[in-house]
Amino acid sequence: MPIYQYTATNTQGRKTKGLLNAFNRRAADERLTELGMTNVSLKDKTDTLELKITTFLNPVKTRDLVLFSRQFSVMISANLALVQALRIAAEQTDNVSLKMNISELAYEVDSGSSLSSAMAKRPKIFSAFYTNVVRSGETSGRLDEVLNYLADEMEKDYDMTAKISGAMIYPAFVLVGLTVVGVLMMVVVVPQLTAILNDSGGTLPISTRIVMAVSTFLIHFWWLLLVIAIAAVIIFRVAISTPGGRRLFDLIVLKLPVFGNLFQLIYMVRFTRSMNTLIVGGVTIPKSLDVVADVVGNTVYRDLIKRSRKSVEEGGSIAKVFMASDAVPKMVPQMIVVGEKTGKLDLVFSKISDFYGREIQNIMANLVTLLEPSIMVIMGVAVGIMVAAVIMPMYNLAGQM
Repeated sequence: MPIYQYTATNTQGRKTKGLLNAFNRRAADERLTELGMTNVSLKDKTDTLELKITTFLNPVKTRDLVLFSRQFSVMISANLALVQALRIAAEQTDNVSLKMNISELAYEVDSGSSLSSAMAKRPKIFSAFYTNVVRSGETSGRLDEVLNYLADEMEKDYDMTAKISGAMIYPAFVLVGLTVVGVLMMVVVVPQLTAILNDSGGTLPISTRIVMAVSTFLIHFWWLLLVIAIAAVIIFRVAISTPGGRRLFDLIVLKLPVFGNLFQLIYMVRFTRSMNTLIVGGVTIPKSLDVVADVVGNTVYRDLIKRSRKSVEEGGSIAKVFMASDAVPKMVPQMIVVGEKTGKLDLVFSKISDFYGREIQNIMANLVTLLEPSIMVIMGVAVGIMVAAVIMPMYNLAGQM
């Protein structure tokens, strides 16, 4: 569907600018009139380089979908027609990519398609998880409730990811800064100081000779390091694109010291929170397991969830498969057994996700506390090496003069 950049005047006579989806200029002009604005100019931006760059630089983020889900839910609760609610949501959305997709959803729904079917055609924007929850809301007639609940759960997942990323910013910044300073020292400072040491004619300590060798290598063979780094990234990406390579990588992630337990809890929270959302939305247990298998993001858990789905279809339980796996904390299958017996599996999944969500926050707080002194030790060791390798020989040389 074409997208137009408009300039129009509102009821107060003020000029406003924005983007609008419409089939043609006439439809765009009529839409502006419906909004109480007078068209001043319309420019077709559909295939322009400017729009392509804008959509590339502004992908649809979780926060955008959360905001859309909330607004859409409120409008459905207010008994607005589905198409009208979608059109209003498109106009209120700032993200250009999402705006275009919502406008196309409105057209397809207006043409007779169901909302979930239209969303399923856009898997890059609306995941299978999102689409199945919406489909269950359409079937049960509780679309507004389901969308609002979906937004809550997506926001919790987004907040958890943001907190983990935020906690890693400081250590990453310090380590990158230390690496940059170290490289500059090796390439710029060390060659000038070692030239003086070489001219002294004395025997240099082993630490000094090592630093000089590293400095010489970086100056003359920096391109080799670059080639090795690029080759390593390519090999890694190719390896994890294969089923065996991806499974091996996911196994290694779970076995990492300290971080392995953290990742295990993150995957558990994703599983339990997603299952809770789908079950509350009215999706069947087997279908929920099928969808969540691809949501978790780890092949070890994906295979585990798929086996549990098969067990459920054969009349067994989810807990039976989970109990036999070392990748699942023992509390999880025990609580699932309680949920299956009482028929309150959604509540059990909610409690598990809340519990492990708090555990993740505690681990992250302790991890940051542990990383700060570790970084100081690394910096101290780096400074000590530089002092032992360069400064001390210079000091000894000055004492001999």
